[in-house]
Amino acid sequence: MHPFRSACRDGLARIRAEGRYRNFTPLRKSASRFPIFTTGQGDEQRDVTVWSSNDYLAMGVHPVVIEAATRAAQEMGAGAGGTRNIAGTSDLHEALEAELASLHRKQAALVFTSGYVANEATLSTILRSYPNWHVFSDRKNHASMIAGIKGAPATVHVFKHNDLADLERLLKAAPADVPKLIAFESVYSMDADISDIGAICDLADKYDAMTYLDEVHAVGLYGAEGGGVSQRDGVAHRLDIIEGTLAKGFGCHGGYIAADSEIVDYIRSVASGFIFSTSLPPTTMAAALASIRHVRKDNARRAAIFERAETLKRKLREAGLPVIPSVSHIVPVHVGDAVRVKEVSRELMERFAIYATPINYPTVPVGSERLRLTPSPLHTDAMMDTLVHALRAVIGDEKRAAA
Repeated sequence: MHPFRSACRDGLARIRAEGRYRNFTPLRKSASRFPIFTTGQGDEQRDVTVWSSNDYLAMGVHPVVIEAATRAAQEMGAGAGGTRNIAGTSDLHEALEAELASLHRKQAALVFTSGYVANEATLSTILRSYPNWHVFSDRKNHASMIAGIKGAPATVHVFKHNDLADLERLLKAAPADVPKLIAFESVYSMDADISDIGAICDLADKYDAMTYLDEVHAVGLYGAEGGGVSQRDGVAHRLDIIEGTLAKGFGCHGGYIAADSEIVDYIRSVASGFIFSTSLPPTTMAAALASIRHVRKDNARRAAIFERAETLKRKLREAGLPVIPSVSHIVPVHVGDAVRVKEVSRELMERFAIYATPINYPTVPVGSERLRLTPSPLHTDAMMDTLVHALRAVIGDEKRAAA
């Protein structure tokens, strides 16, 4: 047997033994009934209420977005047909990038095939642009940011999560004359907490560092127009690069950066993850453009998601369920064991037709396994009451079984 095949077998056996093996659940979204999905076929088909979608504002099923995608498909076809440099750039790409630059009050923006690619390609390109870069990365940064940082010959300093004193300690200890970059997120999606962007910008000014902010779990939701936490806090102008996604708050697909024209032009000209990837299709570009334009004006939709999140948190607390304290729209429920969290998720699905994704290592540390709930504006009080009842039944059954 080839050593790699042996490594695959051993690795999978270890993952299964640790309760970390991931099973995908096929779900069919219903545009007219979101957050109700269906699963199964024929007589075995049934409705499922989904509580773990990243389509936070339900814009992926909004009529304005669907109509834009449909019209683009009819007029321009299904695929882009090439990279941005080879017949893959349309007027939709230019309009979308202009809209994103306007949203973040930056000179320019650049669209990538995903948020992951945007982070990896941009960070690795920046950190390869000049010798002796020192990068300061929050311990809980997303895997895509870590991949971009590790993919470059930079000196890496990992600071404790949202710990400004530790960040300053590391900045102060670094050589004064080296280029520095602080990479962090606004909303951390697993712990549901938010960074102090203004204070990090203060440290960046003090120690002459650039700032790179990942706003993927915030764009569309926070700020007067959905520009993210940096817009809400009035500090977007202080950030060198803002990275975001079209796949969560805007309900479509793709990632992007927004920055000064010179920075964006350099990334566009050098980043291999951008240059050698087929461009996003017209349907996606048109849908994303329509979504952003709508979301920027739809303050009621933005307010609704926070009201829904706070209502769910309150209902969970009142039921005595182990909801993790959260200052964002994300509602984590602590379980604390890899095997158990999968069992809880499975029972919710089988007994109550509720889909709630189990989150375990390496996404979160061992012992902090959880369910991650994301109420949308379309989740009703009745749906929440059903969820609370189901969680009490399942977690209660687990406790009785352990007793």
